[in-house]
Amino acid sequence: MALSPTLSAVYASALGPLDSLALALVSTPLADASVPDLLRLLALPVFAYGAYRDIETRRVPDALWPPLLLLGVACLAWEGWTAYSQPYGFAFRQFVLVTAVSVLLVGGLGALFYYVPAGFGGADAKALVTIGVLLPSYPTYYFDGFVLPLVPANVRVFSLTVLTNALLLGMAYPLYLLGANAVRGDVASVMAVGKRVPVPELVTAHGSLLEDAAGTRLTGGLDLDALRMYCRWRGVTLAELRANPALRDPATLPAEPNDPTDGAVHRGDARTDGGGDERGADDERTESDAAGEERAGDEYDDAWGAAAFIEDIEGTAYGTSPATLRESLDLLAERESVWVTPGTPFFVTLVLGMALAFVYGDLLFGVLGVAGLV
Repeated sequence: MALSPTLSAVYASALGPLDSLALALVSTPLADASVPDLLRLLALPVFAYGAYRDIETRRVPDALWPPLLLLGVACLAWEGWTAYSQPYGFAFRQFVLVTAVSVLLVGGLGALFYYVPAGFGGADAKALVTIGVLLPSYPTYYFDGFVLPLVPANVRVFSLTVLTNALLLGMAYPLYLLGANAVRGDVASVMAVGKRVPVPELVTAHGSLLEDAAGTRLTGGLDLDALRMYCRWRGVTLAELRANPALRDPATLPAEPNDPTDGAVHRGDARTDGGGDERGADDERTESDAAGEERAGDEYDDAWGAAAFIEDIEGTAYGTSPATLRESLDLLAERESVWVTPGTPFFVTLVLGMALAFVYGDLLFGVLGVAGLV
């Protein structure tokens, strides 16, 4: 179907350049780039693999970082010697300044987040340190008729561009959630930060609960990794917990609990949300007969064995308290769906921001340029 003249004009002005760029990238060979800039392209597939692992398991392999850091140091040494060899010393002073800003500001920010998490994971912090060392200065890739990145920033620190791109992309995600929830008719105070998820799907979901018995909440909800840790420690599935109210009795806890693992989706047995104990719901019900199946959860000193779980494991299960675990299990036993943070990791937006930086450049400067502010 042919587009109207108006739509054709909008397409030509807004999307046409992107089509032309995509065609040029496919059909035009790279004409020139420095060796360090070419080597830095190796970061893209490595970070992309890390993003894939982060989406699937919320775990990024630590083995990714040492090779990239060594590559970054090698590129810095190459560029530093090249700049030092230039006359008058201007190139070397610029190299030192850009490198210092990148390593100390972006890398230092990553180090700070590692020791003071503030909502950032360890992989996010390590990625920022790596980016600060590996991507200090703007790369330049010459093609026939154009140069990438298309929109370099006036501040010639490439790692800052990667970071600001990631932050802008991350800020757009709540708008997507808000619109998607509105279309589905899921209206709540947390609709800009979460989504409804069927309770059976929580066994492979990431994020935290955004509600309790009192209603929706923005903070303090049960981390779903902690839920998986509890199920594996106890040796039951979430489905069994939901089907058998007798399991609220702490007398049904296993005499020898299983390894809770770290709660990652890819850990544990084949059932994902259970442990190595193969006792079914009927077996648990038999054990709890003497304790009285009809008692309400709040009649037990430690309903669900929540306090016993927290006391037995090493660590805190992602900051989970016995009360939070107990209330959340009560909620999951009754509800068919719950509000959950989608758990989109910052690492993924960081990788998208990096890819955008290599091709487009600085998204913030592009927006400010369209607005006539720079």
